[in-house]
Amino acid sequence: MKNLTFVLSILAAAMFVLASTSVMAVPPGKTVVFQDGKMGKVTFDGKVHADHGKKCSDCHPKLFPMKKGATKITFAQHTAGKETCFACHNGKVAFKAMGNCAKCHKK
Repeated sequence: MKNLTFVLSILAAAMFVLASTSVMAVPPGKTVVFQDGKMGKVTFDGKVHADHGKKCSDCHPKLFPMKKGATKITFAQHTAGKETCFACHNGKVAFKAMGNCAKCHKK
């Protein structure tokens, strides 16, 4: 019984550490808001992407490292269409970012 209590305590502690760090991805049903943009805040919705058949591993860690603040999205990336959000938001996989600013940016 002591071993079971010890194992459960370790699992609970590990879950607490994982839940309190900023390196977790945004699962379906959760959102993360990016507020630094000049064009207004952008809200990433895990459910919207999951509803379109996307999995976390489609973007993490290849396009987005699993660390909060590790990725800075620039206007040059919008026009190049190969990095971060624009690997898919290119008009072929998902709606094209260029010319559709208000779909993501909200003032």
